[in-house]
Amino acid sequence: MEGRVIKSTGSWYVVQVGEEFIAARLKGKFKQSELKLTNPIAVGDWVTLEKEQNQETAVISDIHPRENYVIRKSTRKQHFSHIIASNLDQAMLVITMKNPRTSLGFIDRFLVSTESFRIPAILVVNKVDLMEGEDAEDWLLDIHEIYKPLGYQVMEVSALNDEDLIQKFKPFLQGKSTLIAGHSGVGKSTLLNRLVPKAAQSTKEISNYSAKGVHTTTFAELFPVEGGGDLIDTPGIKEFGILDVDDFELSHYFPEMRKYLGECKYNNCQHVNEPGCVVREKVEEGYIHPYRYQSYLNILNEEDSYR
Repeated sequence: MEGRVIKSTGSWYVVQVGEEFIAARLKGKFKQSELKLTNPIAVGDWVTLEKEQNQETAVISDIHPRENYVIRKSTRKQHFSHIIASNLDQAMLVITMKNPRTSLGFIDRFLVSTESFRIPAILVVNKVDLMEGEDAEDWLLDIHEIYKPLGYQVMEVSALNDEDLIQKFKPFLQGKSTLIAGHSGVGKSTLLNRLVPKAAQSTKEISNYSAKGVHTTTFAELFPVEGGGDLIDTPGIKEFGILDVDDFELSHYFPEMRKYLGECKYNNCQHVNEPGCVVREKVEEGYIHPYRYQSYLNILNEEDSYR
């Protein structure tokens, strides 16, 4: 029988088969994967199950090919990767200006991962009711000026206080499988509880000592959306390391650079200091935002040092 993984709890998975939910474990042969994954199975995967004899549990005997996935470097094992979720229609990155602050570099790393599989991404600016002062205004202005011209939807919300929150999100969620990601403490669980009340995810206050989020989601889990579609909630991400992106391919995942590829003097141009680089010319002319170009260089340097 076949089903979709809707929850990961480490060594066990919850698989939905029709209207039935089955606890399943991974068959040993998949544990030694050439992909070097910390999680050979991810929420969103379609799998084949075999019921265990005289048990209510099952064994996962096959993992179906993934249409796409969002992946990052493992924080625990060097040269290993971790699949956040698979078979997605879109991804929502929840960001905040403070408590915690989401850096532009973090946003860009996430977008590179979604762009690499052509997964549409939405930036959800949460806690706008707490944004005060010139610094907050400048940060929010940067978010709109940098990302909206690139085709990314930017939504401003207050997960706690918006009365029409469900109506704001309904057009984006219906009939789609959507990943919710972001730092711990940005309000992902609060947002999920508003959009899917049955989820009943726990929420916690930000630690006053560290000004960083307290993890409330331990494992990834999929929740059905009323009217069709689903939301995949994930543990908070402190850092987002890019994995397996070739130096010469990285610029393909920056939409503003992609349009100029092939126009540089050299076919193998990395857009760093090569003569006749059109991308760098466009940065100087203001067609490519300097923040984004700096993010590109930072990721490029990280990939070099990682290898």
